[in-house]
Amino acid sequence: MADRLILVAGAGGFIGGHLVGRLLRGGHAVRAVDVKPAHSWYQRFAEADNRVLDLRARPACEEAAAGVAEIYNLAADMGGMGFIENNKALCMLSVLINTHLLMAAQAAGAERYFFSSSACAYNLDKQKRPDVTALKESDAYPANPEDGYGWEKLFSERMCRHFREDFGLATRVARYHNVYGPHGTYDGGREKAPAAICRKVAEARRSGGREIEIWGDGEQSRSFMYIDDCLTGTGLIMAGAETEPLNLGSDELVTINQLVDIVERIAGIRLKRRYKLDAPKGVRGRNSDNRLIRERLGWAPSIPLEDGLEQTYRWIHDQLAARQAA
Repeated sequence: MADRLILVAGAGGFIGGHLVGRLLRGGHAVRAVDVKPAHSWYQRFAEADNRVLDLRARPACEEAAAGVAEIYNLAADMGGMGFIENNKALCMLSVLINTHLLMAAQAAGAERYFFSSSACAYNLDKQKRPDVTALKESDAYPANPEDGYGWEKLFSERMCRHFREDFGLATRVARYHNVYGPHGTYDGGREKAPAAICRKVAEARRSGGREIEIWGDGEQSRSFMYIDDCLTGTGLIMAGAETEPLNLGSDELVTINQLVDIVERIAGIRLKRRYKLDAPKGVRGRNSDNRLIRERLGWAPSIPLEDGLEQTYRWIHDQLAARQAA
């Protein structure tokens, strides 16, 4: 396996860092690439071929793809709703990464190419109620995705399809649903709901505060997938025969208020809730229909939300403590 080089694009990010670690533990040779300075990567492994490259540029993609057998494209300019609702152009520019990386993969003779899409690619009209019907893969069309970020993901899915059909590049696509866990963004404006709530509760626990700010009315609903389940599913999709996009997410639907309840139990604290109704909050409800991936690949999430949140909360709490002590 060591002579089959695998490229992880976006290796300095949350999912990418975890993926590099798992591939290395499996005995694979890994080239890890990210645009961020090396000291800003969430995880960095000395055993990998670590490179700082801006994959929006085609020459950088050609350098990254040279000699690789498989490519995992997790690179994108993105974040939680606070970021993607206010940075639509930046999110759309990620199309350059996938386009140039597909071209580089084809030129380099790569065998397989994985693209990390998102549940934001789904039609907004199907996500207007908290008691939402779980989204199945066909619900992406007729197209009406999240503006900016969702359109980029949907377009890039089509690029993968046409590179497969026209050039024979074996492309695989997962639509991620709200991945969370340790070693990711938890402050600064790009964090997603689980990390943001864990941070807010941990800050209140440490400071003696008794209040938490929640974006929206807290009744918007989501499902959240722990990082270990995400990595297992990603590997199955990459190795499998399914060429169409597949949902990769939990089907354990909760409201944001229920998410806060869980984190409060973990922390052993109860907080007064202050609702910021004018804050970005995304769709009213979103859940993953996992029937297709269960049927085709035998995958289902194995880590309950409360178990994953406990690991995430403990890590964020420790990060805050270390920051204060520094």
